[in-house]
Amino acid sequence: MAKLNVNPTRMELRRLKTRLKTANRGHKLLKDKSDEMIRQFMIYIKENKKLRDEVEQELADSTKSFMLARAVSSDAIIEEAIAMPGTKVELKTSSKNVMSVDVPEFEIIESEKKELYPYSFASVTSELDSSIASLTNLLPKLLKLAEIEKTCNMLADEIEKNRRRVNALEYVMIPQLEETIKYITMKLDENERGATIRLMKVKSMIENRN
Repeated sequence: MAKLNVNPTRMELRRLKTRLKTANRGHKLLKDKSDEMIRQFMIYIKENKKLRDEVEQELADSTKSFMLARAVSSDAIIEEAIAMPGTKVELKTSSKNVMSVDVPEFEIIESEKKELYPYSFASVTSELDSSIASLTNLLPKLLKLAEIEKTCNMLADEIEKNRRRVNALEYVMIPQLEETIKYITMKLDENERGATIRLMKVKSMIENRN
């Protein structure tokens, strides 16, 4: 590992030891953060899989009911029945903090409520009723699924960034600092030994003159 290009002085040695201490502390904090982020990520992944399975099953059932309704009624009747929505909703978006990552949060606000089935029951089959009811109940789950999937993606990106920071400290900065500190320590010890030898020689020369 290449050492840093610094002057081998005691002041520089103290500065590098302080940097090394800070780097080691930062490495530990980032490692702990990474572990906790991975734990949170796994929780969201499990929730995402469970919710996705539910949504896919309910969506398949709703689609099946709708296809049965189309098989019995004409396209014109179906289109007329669903032309006017029975409920009007608004979407409120915000964010929450998960391990220093601002992830999205969705909330459905029903601003206007009408009849769930805005058509005559005599004109369509019960399968269309079942399909509409299923899709209406599915909307909150779809938004929750979108929220969780986006959270998973953002956490995955942050985990990767954090991993690169940890690796940079562990394999680059900390070894460089340790190598430089070792080099400066050896250089200072060598200078000190050289100074001691010179003093001993001077002392010996003075004693020989006397």
